[in-house]
Amino acid sequence: MENVKNESYDSSSIQVLEGLEAVRKRPGMYIGTTSSRGLHHLVWEIVDNAIDEALAGYCTHIEVEIGKENTITVKDDGRGIPVDIHPKTGKSTVETVYTVLHAGGKFGGGGYKVSGGLHGVGASVVNALSEWLEVRVYKNGNVYFQRYTHGGHPVEELKIIDTCPTDRTGTTVIFKPDPDIFTETTIFDYDVLKTRLRELAFLNKGLRISLYDCREDNKKDSFHYEGGIDEYVALLNKDKKPIHETIISCNGSEKDISLEVSLQYNESYNSNIYSFVNNINTPEGGTHEDGVKRALTRVLNKYAKDAGILKEKDDPLSGEDVKEGLTMIISIKHPNPQFEGQTKTKLGNSECRGIADRIFSAALERFLMENPDQARVIIDKGMTASRARVAAKKARELTRRKGDLDITNFYGKLSDCKSKDPSECEIFLVEGDSAGGSAIKGRDSMRQAILPLRGKILNVEKARLDRALSNEEIRTIITAFGTGIGDDFDLSKLRYDKIIIMTDADVDGSHIRVLLLTLFYRFFRPIVEAGHVYAAQPPLFVIKHGKTIKYVLNEQERDEYLKTLSPNTKYDIMRMKGLGEMDAEELNETTMDIEKRVLRQITVEDAMSADDTFSKLMGEEVEPRRKFIEENAVYVQNLDI
Repeated sequence: MENVKNESYDSSSIQVLEGLEAVRKRPGMYIGTTSSRGLHHLVWEIVDNAIDEALAGYCTHIEVEIGKENTITVKDDGRGIPVDIHPKTGKSTVETVYTVLHAGGKFGGGGYKVSGGLHGVGASVVNALSEWLEVRVYKNGNVYFQRYTHGGHPVEELKIIDTCPTDRTGTTVIFKPDPDIFTETTIFDYDVLKTRLRELAFLNKGLRISLYDCREDNKKDSFHYEGGIDEYVALLNKDKKPIHETIISCNGSEKDISLEVSLQYNESYNSNIYSFVNNINTPEGGTHEDGVKRALTRVLNKYAKDAGILKEKDDPLSGEDVKEGLTMIISIKHPNPQFEGQTKTKLGNSECRGIADRIFSAALERFLMENPDQARVIIDKGMTASRARVAAKKARELTRRKGDLDITNFYGKLSDCKSKDPSECEIFLVEGDSAGGSAIKGRDSMRQAILPLRGKILNVEKARLDRALSNEEIRTIITAFGTGIGDDFDLSKLRYDKIIIMTDADVDGSHIRVLLLTLFYRFFRPIVEAGHVYAAQPPLFVIKHGKTIKYVLNEQERDEYLKTLSPNTKYDIMRMKGLGEMDAEELNETTMDIEKRVLRQITVEDAMSADDTFSKLMGEEVEPRRKFIEENAVYVQNLDI
């Protein structure tokens, strides 16, 4: 067949982007997203440069300030960016750093032995994505200044604008994100900045990091931890009950690679292990984490056998056994880290596995020998976990799926959907048989499955997996999802793209929702992290006028809708009944119809914060829960007693 297309494809078809234009054209390639997360990433890029000065031993104090117009100022007392002419660009080194991609002290030029940034593009990318940026360098008794506008274009060359004491050094950067790039928001979240800056202070022992918010009077925080990650572990365990008093601490170095590890066991059944490479969080772990975990299991087993605690007839403790109730921070500093994985947050350097193993093994062995009473408590917890693991394995066999779901043998509970394509299927976890019955009648049977829940499920924050698996409601949920649980968990086997919690908007409904979320967070966390969990939003009011029926979610939406009506409209407002009191048509119309309903996606943006919240609200310790209620009672607007 003759090709009748006339489009030409020659040199004019190839676009060449000069300078920082490529960053503005494809910002997602450099900062991941232009949402709020990408906006805050700009701050991390500039702060990382200051942290590099701290890692090199020159910076002691970093200050971050949110301006009244949502500008960001980052000050450090490091050496100050070099101000001489760069031999390759012919521009000042300051201008080179802020206008040329991949220009910095992170590429083997002797600037930094260890660097926190992943790509070394930070300063220039921030400049490219800012409406304007100003940099001041304090060096040689002078204050050097340069301003950039319109995505990184220098207004004039670097110049001296003032003098300063000859012993004062450092860099100050102030920038305003470009609203043409960050169309979703240009407003910085104080708490997001606070959480990360506090983390950086923990990871860099002795460094002071201060945060100020000029949008609100007297809002400031300062972080300074001489104990480093030991204090981090203490913070993470503050609402838990440690089983041994001393935080086990390890630090050492080998071949220019330094390792710090801090850990402490608590009475909970969950592990919280957070690892970092050059201050970068590695949620997927990597070789440094593998080495520490391997050493932990081997050393505890050896000690238990040598001390006669673990008998010949006993199975050795597994990696899962020795992680129960463990809070651990692993921080490694590496001159040339190699990352792998889709998100580039998994360390791949093979040499780190052995180095981490050797350094941590020596420190842990010494602690156990010097603290036999605390060692015994740790071993006992691992052996208890081992027995529970065996019991859980037997219980898991009851929940394993054999081929397609056999509805008749499945306690008569699940009304499954007809489609077998998980990408279009969803399951509603419905409070009570009454609402469940209406939901079954009002659903789209091709795509929507209904699982009524009878009563409140077990609070798994206070239970091991074996006890959770003895709960019939939890076993039913596990079987319905199809993923298995614990060692058997496989996200790829999830049978539904959306898991929708549908409970009443009262105290009991909220309690059931929190119990389910606790279950998901502790035993099905990948499901939450992958965005599969939602909460249905049944309307609170129905407004009727003429032949129009309008459902609204809350008082604010009700009031906004009423403003749209003409003054002469007569209307009726009724508070909606609970889910169990709705008939099938009402439930479909308000809460289940894919075209009309409102769903709230449940996300876990910050694993440490989420863990703290679940432990505080659902754990054994009463005092943290009481304190939380006292501090937040003032915000309660609708109390259902």
